Amino acid sequence: MPNAIPAGPRAPRRFRPRLVPTVATLVAIAVFVSAGNWQRGRMHEKEALRARFDAAAQAAPLAVEALPAAGDAAAWTALRYRPVAVAGEFDAARQIYIDNRVHAGRAGYLVVTPLRLADGRAVLVSRGWVAAGATRADIPAAPPPAGPVVVHGRLVIPSSGYLELKPGAMTDRVWPNLDPARFATATGVAVLPAVIEETRPPVPDDGLVRAWPTPDFGVDKHWMYMLQWYAFAALAAVLWLLLNWQKAAPPAADADA
Repeated sequence: MPNAIPAGPRAPRRFRPRLVPTVATLVAIAVFVSAGNWQRGRMHEKEALRARFDAAAQAAPLAVEALPAAGDAAAWTALRYRPVAVAGEFDAARQIYIDNRVHAGRAGYLVVTPLRLADGRAVLVSRGWVAAGATRADIPAAPPPAGPVVVHGRLVIPSSGYLELKPGAMTDRVWPNLDPARFATATGVAVLPAVIEETRPPVPDDGLVRAWPTPDFGVDKHWMYMLQWYAFAALAAVLWLLLNWQKAAPPAADADA
């Protein structure tokens, strides 16, 4: 077996950062870190919102007297998810159905009925879910209790940023989205800006499903995005270091050799 030829000395490497790649890398790192910081801020906001939801769920129910004025948006936001127990009478003539709501794999509606409060104001009550009929024209019957009632539930503020394929496409009874401001305009009933999700069925039970989901505040989503942007920043720095270590040029050969 022939003797192995010894390997020559490795060419030395030098760290030679170039201007344009360095500037580009710094800009990329700044952008990635800024995006990560923004996601971290959003994560902390959502964590605070989730903590407020947990605290609100343990609070004592609010009565009618504790509900703020309709135009006090900040006060309503502060009361989001608070339990309530309010007295009034349902306005069955203005009951609506929110379309395309699915429960346990079945299509149906949310039944929403305005409640005339004891102090003269009105608020929409999302009373629960009911399965759809055999055809679109077959709207299920879900009459509210007659006479004075006490509604137990939690306050929610419907999103106004919904998307409709056919804006304004609704009938007198079936609506695509729940919007208190639109309801007030369409019916002339000046309802409060929040909605009560009813959590306790009446007696006798009306058969509606009241399985309200716990809100998803998106904390985990922002945490993952934050890590992703910080990882991009770290990767950009590592690549810059690796690509700027270059082999040193070999010494020039002696002309007399």
